[in-house]
Amino acid sequence: MRQIVLDTETTGLEPSEGHRIIEIGCVELLDRRITGSTYHQYIQPDREIDAGAVEVHGITNESLADKPRFADIAAEFLEFIKGAELVIHNAPFDVGFIDHEFRLLATSPGTVVAHCKVLDTLALARRKHPAGPNSLDALCKRYSVDNSKRTKHGALMDSLLLAEVYVELLGERQATLGLAQSAAQDAGGGYARARGRKAAVRPSQLSARLSTADEAAHRSFVESLGDSAIWRRYFADGTG
Repeated sequence: MRQIVLDTETTGLEPSEGHRIIEIGCVELLDRRITGSTYHQYIQPDREIDAGAVEVHGITNESLADKPRFADIAAEFLEFIKGAELVIHNAPFDVGFIDHEFRLLATSPGTVVAHCKVLDTLALARRKHPAGPNSLDALCKRYSVDNSKRTKHGALMDSLLLAEVYVELLGERQATLGLAQSAAQDAGGGYARARGRKAAVRPSQLSARLSTADEAAHRSFVESLGDSAIWRRYFADGTG
């Protein structure tokens, strides 16, 4: 199963008031394991960023002056997420903004749910921990996920943290989530983990434990079952 853990940063809180996406971060999971494939893009919004939003994510209009507009990256972004299940913390917020950006395109691809399934990890956390709190920072603390580098919100860093929180919410700790560190460093996210879990290594094939005498006795027993015995198919020399 292909999933994309996704987060956005925006100029403000309401797309209905003309606010826009200024950063998108995505992390790919296959069978709930980080693959190392990410999508990360800063976006020129063509409007002022609210002062309150700058306090949250630290992104300024000046830093976005040379960045592409959403219309310039829409096709590659949609190609990256298309057909996947999106894993988002407070999904209505991010999906609402992406749908808004899609509507502003000259040729709209429709809505997010026309191309992807959506899983809201905030709703999942509230079911599992009804007493809360269930913010991303609170869940990192609950599950001992190192978020010490998260001094500001950032779409890619938050996606990497959420990927680890997500498998913890499912009760499926995955050692290979350590790949998050290299993925974030490659994308400039500055993400680090302190627990030092190593990626699982597939063991080499075990050597045979049967002696020659054991194998001969087994063959004799199988042959006594008759020509139609299913175990004849598994004779190593193909004579079954």
